[in-house]
Amino acid sequence: MAKVKSKAAYMISVVAEQYEIHPQTLRLYEREGLIRPARSSGNTRLYDLETVERLEIILTLTRELGVNLAGVEVILELKTRLKRMEGEVGRLMDSIRAVAAEHASRSVEASRALAVRPRGPIVLRTG
Repeated sequence: MAKVKSKAAYMISVVAEQYEIHPQTLRLYEREGLIRPARSSGNTRLYDLETVERLEIILTLTRELGVNLAGVEVILELKTRLKRMEGEVGRLMDSIRAVAAEHASRSVEASRALAVRPRGPIVLRTG
């Protein structure tokens, strides 16, 4: 039987207290599209690990580096694009490696075939 991973989620009050931030600020970040907490069936905001990690990045940028919310939005978008491009580059490198390996195996086979010497004189046939 497959094991089901439980996904921890925290309510807004817990996150606000943990990060010493007002719940209204968390709601503002959500309105600005910087975080997207899930919702319970009763419409309660639920912050999973990924959302909390994103919040930590936002708080580092705003509190420690003095970046405004517009700057945070740009930085997070660039971070998302970079991650996507890293995946694309990884897939491209895998393809290049596969082609190179195939080419190398063909080269070895071709070099073996070229290493065979004829036993008699080479005769050029003309049609």
